[in-house]
Amino acid sequence: MIELSRVHAGYGDTGDVLRDVSLSVSPGELVGLLGPNGSGKTTLLLVLSGVLTPRSGTVALDGAPLHRLRPRERARRIAAVPQRPEHIPDMDALSMVLMGRYPHTTLLRGYGPDDHASALAALRDTGCAHLAARGARTLSGGELQRVLLARALAQGADTLLLDEATAGLDVARALDILDLLHARHRAGARIVAAVHDLNLAALYCTRLIFLKHGRVVKDGPVERTFTADVLSDVYETPVTVHPHPVTGAPQACYVPGAFRVDMRVGLPTNPGDGTVPGAIDGKSSPHQQDVSPQESALPLSGFSGHTHAHPAKPPARCHEPEISVQTAPLPTGTQDD
Repeated sequence: MIELSRVHAGYGDTGDVLRDVSLSVSPGELVGLLGPNGSGKTTLLLVLSGVLTPRSGTVALDGAPLHRLRPRERARRIAAVPQRPEHIPDMDALSMVLMGRYPHTTLLRGYGPDDHASALAALRDTGCAHLAARGARTLSGGELQRVLLARALAQGADTLLLDEATAGLDVARALDILDLLHARHRAGARIVAAVHDLNLAALYCTRLIFLKHGRVVKDGPVERTFTADVLSDVYETPVTVHPHPVTGAPQACYVPGAFRVDMRVGLPTNPGDGTVPGAIDGKSSPHQQDVSPQESALPLSGFSGHTHAHPAKPPARCHEPEISVQTAPLPTGTQDD
């Protein structure tokens, strides 16, 4: 278990970015970090990874203070994917993924057959085996993001910290990656992911943590936290919530500016008539429709650690410096959470 207690954290001489944050994450959880830009999501991931030391408070991994673990030991337990890399090395994609195996090497032994097999398996799992020989600097943003995720998977850690891991991916590739992460968490991995796409977070995560102004304002299961009241308050814009037509998971619907007569008008969690209170002339969107929740589950019996690109059924529910146990945070504090 990863535990944070009364954590305050920031950069340089600036004020705290995280303020009095306490939480814990258990094995097998897929936790989504949600919140506006600058709310502290990336900073929290840096603290969880051990890259950023809190100004006060404690961080523990399975009861041991995180800062006391040696970097190589920490890297065997925690793998991270940054929102954007600070530096793209001049090497091919396979070599870049092999870097994830470094914590498992020794001074007398370099990368062996098992390391190459793990790297190739991670490339296959992320749908980019065909990129193995491509130079990392020639990859598109979405391709590079998948290679970075493959590097984290090859690391073999039981904890994954992801900062917008699906950024730059098209819808199909993003769903493939989230299906993979869902299967990993079902197999016991502990995953904490900063997410901007609220609806994907609600589809795949088992728990949501909302941050605002560096504080945890809501923490709990998707059904209890993903509500119109919470979303409207956290993001300071009217939001309605409706069930997904296939899985029944809650999904957010945003209100266009032309329909926002008064930002103070409260919106019900489940509008009965499909209309938005306060809408101009009482009009509602022509795309709104009533749907009934439908439960579905993702069977993962016999899961071997790898997933197919498209599982039989979808799950029912489902910036800052590079997050790496080998790097240090930028000192300027000009981060974009």
